[in-house]
Amino acid sequence: MKRCKWCNVNNLKYVAYHDHEWGVSNCTDSYLLEMLILESFQAGLSWECILNKRESFEEAYDHFELDKICSYDEKKIEELLKNKNIVRNKLKIKASIENAKIFRDIQKEFGSFYQYLISFSKGKTIYEIGKTTNLLSDRISQDLKKRGMKFVGSTIIYSYLQAIGLIYSHEEECDLYRS
Repeated sequence: MKRCKWCNVNNLKYVAYHDHEWGVSNCTDSYLLEMLILESFQAGLSWECILNKRESFEEAYDHFELDKICSYDEKKIEELLKNKNIVRNKLKIKASIENAKIFRDIQKEFGSFYQYLISFSKGKTIYEIGKTTNLLSDRISQDLKKRGMKFVGSTIIYSYLQAIGLIYSHEEECDLYRS
């Protein structure tokens, strides 16, 4: 199978992610939260690094259960900071907790986080390659920042939208390419 150039074919987790998850529409709020947290930890790092730690993040973050994350206190923050199997960045850890609270507020306002996202995209998938930001990621990033989220710049949000299938970016040489 031909894959996108960025996919490290020597990393089975990366291959599975590329082949079965990246660009596949997933509108469940539990998945959307997981990916938002993971993408925010990616800032300044590679996605492969985060993907390799995904199971550890899932365990450390109580399987990305929203209400549990929203209730994290200083004791839990210290526990996360000591966990050598995840990215131990205090600013990102604190941001992930605050972002989860804002995520919950958005759910209440729109009925689901997915409904919030498609209020920007009008429910359409964007097919494009070779970009790291676009008008959609700019608009969502600006709104999330206005609401108080951190580590949600336009590049991170663009990557997030690719991950959850609102932007489809498999390269032309890839067997999964669609236009």
